[in-house]
Amino acid sequence: MSKGITSKNEDYSQWYNDIVIKADLAEHSAVKGCMVIKPYGYSIWEKMQAVLDQKFKDTGHSNAYFPLFIPKSFFSKEAAHVEGFATECAVVTHYRLKNDGEGNIIVDPDAKLEEELIVRPTSETIIWNTFRGWVQSYRDLPLLINQWANVVRWEMRTRLFLRTAEFLWQEGHTAHATSAEAIEETEKMLNVYADFAENWMALPVVKGKKTANERFAGALDTYCIEALMQDGKALQAGTSHFLGQNFAKAFDVKFTSKEGKQEHVWASSWGVSTRMIGALIMAHSDDQGLVLPPKLAPIQVVIVPIYKNDEELKRISDFADDLMPKLKALGISVKYDDRDSQRPGFKFAEYELKGVPVRLAIGGRDMENGTVELARRDTREKSTVSQQGLDTYLSELLDDIQANIYKKAADFRATHITPANSYEEFQQLLEDKGGFISAHWDGTPETEQKIKEETKATIRCIPLDNELEDGICIYSGKPSVQRVLFARAY
Repeated sequence: MSKGITSKNEDYSQWYNDIVIKADLAEHSAVKGCMVIKPYGYSIWEKMQAVLDQKFKDTGHSNAYFPLFIPKSFFSKEAAHVEGFATECAVVTHYRLKNDGEGNIIVDPDAKLEEELIVRPTSETIIWNTFRGWVQSYRDLPLLINQWANVVRWEMRTRLFLRTAEFLWQEGHTAHATSAEAIEETEKMLNVYADFAENWMALPVVKGKKTANERFAGALDTYCIEALMQDGKALQAGTSHFLGQNFAKAFDVKFTSKEGKQEHVWASSWGVSTRMIGALIMAHSDDQGLVLPPKLAPIQVVIVPIYKNDEELKRISDFADDLMPKLKALGISVKYDDRDSQRPGFKFAEYELKGVPVRLAIGGRDMENGTVELARRDTREKSTVSQQGLDTYLSELLDDIQANIYKKAADFRATHITPANSYEEFQQLLEDKGGFISAHWDGTPETEQKIKEETKATIRCIPLDNELEDGICIYSGKPSVQRVLFARAY
C-alpha cells in the first residue's frame, strides 16, 4: 500500500495530519472546527480512559455526569472564570425551529430562551452550583467527583486532536475541609497524570506550576505536566488546579466544621483530554506512520499468514488458533489477519502505518522450521524466532518495546533542555534548536508577556523540582532566584 506520508523533516505539520488521516484515527467533520474520531482512534482513547478511570477510582473518586448546558448567570458569579472563557463560548439563545412557509427552516423568533445557555467549555460553575446541595457537614467531605464528557471551546483554527471546537476529556472536581487537603489533592492528581504519561504513553514529562499569566481562569495555582514533541515544541499534556475558595464562595458551598462553625470548602479541579492522542503521535511516530507504545496499542500483535495453498493456510491457522488464547491469557491483544482480499505486503504496510508494535509473518517454511518472522515497529528490525515459548517471548518483548519507546523520547528531551544566559542566546536557541530553554526570569507578568510577543515562546512551567539559584533575568536584567522553562508550544 502507498502511504503517501510527508516526511516530518520536510513539513512537520503536514506529516502529523497525514498520519492522523492515513492511520484512520480521525477526520474533519461537516461541522467546521469539529472532528470525527474514527474507530481506531477512539479505541486508543478507550484504552486511555480505562487506565485513567481505574486510577481515579483507586484514589477514591466516583464518576458522575452533569448537564451540557450552563445558565449564563452562573458564569458571571466568578469574575476571572468568565473573563477567561468569554471569547470561547457557544451560546444557545432559542429552543425551536419552524418552517417559514417557503420551504425554509428558520429559528422561531418566538422561542427565545428567558436566559441564554452556555455549552460547557468546562463545568466548574454547574458543578459547584450542584455541590451546594451535596455538602452540609464535614462528614460530607472530601467530595471527590470525576466526569467523562465533551466540552466546546469555540475554535476556528483547528488541528485534529490538538485543537478542535469540541473535544472529549475528563474533569475532576473536588471539595475539601482545608486548604492543605485541597492542595494535596491537586498535587496527587498531577502525579497520577505524570505516572500515566510516563508509564503508559511512554512520554517523559516535566511536572511544574504555571505562572499567573498561564494559570487556569479562577484558580489560585495551576500545576501541569509538559511534554516535548519531536519538532521541539512543547505540549501541555494535563493540568491540575488549586481553586482555593473562589468557586465555593461564588456558589455559597459551606459546611459545618467539627467545631460547629460554618466555613466555605476548598476546591480542586483537574483534567486531560483527547489532545493526549495528538501527543502520542507527535512524540513517537516516524515517516512510516504511527508508533504506539504497546500499553495503549489497540492491537499489540498481528499475525499475517503467507501461504501458497489451502493446506498451508490451514497449518498456519491451526498454529494461530493455538497461540492466540495464550497471548490473550497474558493480557496481549492479538489479531489474525487471514483476509484473502489483500496481499501480505499490503498488510505489512497497513499495520506499520497503524503502529502495531509487533508483526508476525508465518509461511509454509516457517511451519516446517518451527519459526516465525517477527518485525518490531519501534526499531523496524526483523528477526526469526522460535515458535516454542513464543507467548512468553512476546510478553517480554512488548515490555522491552514500551521501555525503548520511552527511552528514545527521554533521550530526545535530554538533548533539548538547554540553558540560556542572555536574550540573544535565548532567541538563537529558539530558532536553531527549539525544545525547552532554561532561563532566568524576573517573575513579572510584563516581562513574560513581552518575551511571548517578541518570540512566541511562553513559560511552560516553573518545575516543581527546581533548584533555586541567583541570577539575572534574560530580558530585563533584574534579579532572579530560579530558572524557568520556556518553549514554543501547541
